[in-house]
Amino acid sequence: MHCTLPLTPKTIEQGKYKVCLEYHLKNCMGPCQGLQTLEEYDESIEQIRSILKRNFGSVVFYLKKKMNEYAANMEFEKAQEFKEKINALDTFQSRSTIVNPNLSNLDVYGFAETDSLAFISYFRIASGSIVQAKSFEIKKVLDESKEEIILTTIIQTSELEENKNIELILPFPIELPFTQVKVTVPLMGDKKKLIDLSTKNALYAKQERVNQNLTSEEKNPSFRIMRTLKQDLKLQDIPRHIECFDNSNFQGTNAVSSIVVFRDAKPSKKDYRFFNVKTVVGPDDFATMEEAVYRRYKRMTEEGNPLPNLIIIDGGKGQLSSAVNSLKKLDIYGKVPIIGIAKRLEEIYFPEDELPLYINKKSESLKLIQKLRDEAHRFGITAHRNKRSKNFTTSELESIKGVGPKTIEMLLTHFKSIKKLREAKEEEIVAIVGVAKTKIVLAHLQQSEQ
Repeated sequence: MHCTLPLTPKTIEQGKYKVCLEYHLKNCMGPCQGLQTLEEYDESIEQIRSILKRNFGSVVFYLKKKMNEYAANMEFEKAQEFKEKINALDTFQSRSTIVNPNLSNLDVYGFAETDSLAFISYFRIASGSIVQAKSFEIKKVLDESKEEIILTTIIQTSELEENKNIELILPFPIELPFTQVKVTVPLMGDKKKLIDLSTKNALYAKQERVNQNLTSEEKNPSFRIMRTLKQDLKLQDIPRHIECFDNSNFQGTNAVSSIVVFRDAKPSKKDYRFFNVKTVVGPDDFATMEEAVYRRYKRMTEEGNPLPNLIIIDGGKGQLSSAVNSLKKLDIYGKVPIIGIAKRLEEIYFPEDELPLYINKKSESLKLIQKLRDEAHRFGITAHRNKRSKNFTTSELESIKGVGPKTIEMLLTHFKSIKKLREAKEEEIVAIVGVAKTKIVLAHLQQSEQ
C-alpha cells in the first residue's frame, strides 16, 4: 500500500479526506479521518522496526498488553484480533528461526522420500539467520540413489563456484566434484539442530503430499489405526471387521464364551454375542474356545455372512491352537487371519509360528488389540455373572415344594431376582401366581431367612 495524501493535523481536522478501500481491507487504520492518532501511528512504526530487527519479545509484549486491555473492557472481538496477530507472529518467528550468530555461510539440506518422490528442504544461513528457505519435490528416476538426488539439488541451488567458503550441512555423506567445499554431517550441537529442522521440514512436505493423495476416508484417524495394524501384522487387507473371543467361568461352572465385534476400529455392540458352553465339562479353557469359535463361524458360513478381516483370541498358544482346530474343521483356515494375545507381556502369537511378535507398547495398533481384548473380557464377565445369578435364583426356587417350572418362569420374568422377590409386597406376588402359590413361596422365603 502506498498512501500519498499530505496528512497534517490541519488537513485531518478540516476533514478533507475519506477513508479508502485499504481501510476497509484493514490494511490501514484510517489516520486521514483521525481514526488513528499520531501516537498510535508512531507506536505501530516502532513495532514494525522491532520485527525487522527480529526483536519479537517486545512486539509480543505489546500485543498481549493491547489484547488484555480490550478483554478487560469487554471488547472481545478486538481482543481476538490481537490474539490472531500474536499467533501470526509466532508462525513467522518459527519460520525465520535465529540460530547461533557465529554460524554463517552455511547451506543446509534435509531429505525425505517415498517410493516415487524425494523431498529436499534447503536453508541458507547467513550471520546466524535463516535468510533463504526452499523446498523441492523431485520425481525419482529408476535406480536413482538419494546421494545422487541431493547432489543434483546442491549443484542447482548452492553458489559453490562463486563462493568457495560455503559449508554444506547434510544428513548423510556424499562425494562432491568440488574438493574445496567443506561437507559436514553433524552428530550434535547447533549444526545438528539445523539439519534436524531441515529434515523435519522435508518430512512435513512428504506428509503433505501423502495427505493430498489420501481420500477423505483414509484421512480418518480410525483408518490410520487400521492401516497401522495391517502393516504391523502383515495382513493382506485393511482389518475393518475384527472379532475377539474370551472365556469366563467360576471354578469350571457357568462357563461362558464371549465375542465382541469392532467395525472400522469402533465397537459394534449390536453384533456382540455370548455362547453358553454345551459340550465341555469342567474348567477346560481350550475346549471351550474351540467350541465357541466353531459355533460362531459354522453359523456364519451357513448363513453366507462375510467372515471378519481378523480374529483375535484372548490367550496364548493353547487357546490359539484350539481356535485354529475349529477353523480347520470348517475348512476356512487360511481364509481369515487369526492371532492370539497373551496378557503377561502382550505377546502376539501367529498359528504355526513359535516366536511371538512384540509390537511397540505405544503403537496405536497394539492399543486397538488391547481394547478389543479388554472389551471381550468385560462383556464375558458380565454374561458370566448374569448366568451365575440366574442359575442361583432358579435353583433356589426349584427347591420349593409345590412350585413348578411355569410358576418359576413367571416369577423370574417379573421380579428378575430372589432379592426383588423378597422385597415385593404380597399383593404383587398374588397378582402374578395367585393366592395359593404366593403362600407357598412366602413361607419358603421366611423359613430360609430364619
